[in-house]
Amino acid sequence: MDEWRAVAERVRNWGRWGKDDQLGTLNFITPEVITRAAGLVKQGKTFALGLNIDRYGPWGGDGFRRNAIHLMYVDGGDANTLSEHLKGWGGPVEAGMVHAWEAGPLRWNDDFVIMALQGSTQWDALSHVYYDDQMYNGFPAAAVTSFGATKDSIDQVDVKGIVSRGVLLDVAQYRKLPHLPPNTPIEPEELDAVAQAEGVAVSSGDIVLVRTGWYSLFEQTSNATEWMMGSPGLSWRCAEWLHEHEIAAVACDNIAVEVAPSQVEGVGVLPLHLLCIRDMGLMFGELWRLDPLGADCARDGVYEFQLVAPPLRVTGAVGSPINPIALK
Repeated sequence: MDEWRAVAERVRNWGRWGKDDQLGTLNFITPEVITRAAGLVKQGKTFALGLNIDRYGPWGGDGFRRNAIHLMYVDGGDANTLSEHLKGWGGPVEAGMVHAWEAGPLRWNDDFVIMALQGSTQWDALSHVYYDDQMYNGFPAAAVTSFGATKDSIDQVDVKGIVSRGVLLDVAQYRKLPHLPPNTPIEPEELDAVAQAEGVAVSSGDIVLVRTGWYSLFEQTSNATEWMMGSPGLSWRCAEWLHEHEIAAVACDNIAVEVAPSQVEGVGVLPLHLLCIRDMGLMFGELWRLDPLGADCARDGVYEFQLVAPPLRVTGAVGSPINPIALK
């Protein structure tokens, strides 16, 4: 715990970009970084890195999150009855909708989704985790209320996009495994070894994607709880590596980026979350689909690409679902 606290002091970026900053390490994404990333698109290849948003995700029905619920409220079964249902509503609904339905051949379908904003491929906002009653840059934890986050919310990062150079560090391929064994920590020295083996250099402003192969195992198992609790991932000691390399954000193909369970006695869960999100101001991307991208990188030996991964602009939210796109 003492060592973990010491690392927290060394990686803390509070005040680095001003006392009011809510972007954290996204500040490393400069115009030069964005221009360089655009120049990496040479083959016309695109890779969608997001999971399906549906009932079959990893959260099941008994956790504190739930898989998405997708509901139709206008569908083909309403083709001959909707105008009758709307009659009697009064006001502009009846006047406008009934007219639209009866005026000609137009028919339509409409739907909505109920979901945890962090229930699929997503970004954690800087307001997602905290300790000692403070969030990133010293903002009080009380700045997040039932109305949402008034500081460090996901909509604050919209001014950045998020677009940058992406770098895939494929640890599973480096170890010549389909996926890492359960509860395997990835130490910073291995991140360096993987980058060297791939012939790629990690630079300031990069978004680093770490492939463990772990999500592919979820697709083969019926026990989501065991899959979550067995997650391999980054060691908490990677915080200083991310800090020293001035990484803009990090994403992984597991449930929480970091390894389960906690490696720090006294920090019950997610010690890397606390160091990176709360102290460093570095956002985490979780549940990213990296296998197709990893296979292509292995084929052509190119592990860098333009990455486009903007969050939804949900005012006051502490996270956002996304469908990141890698372009090569």
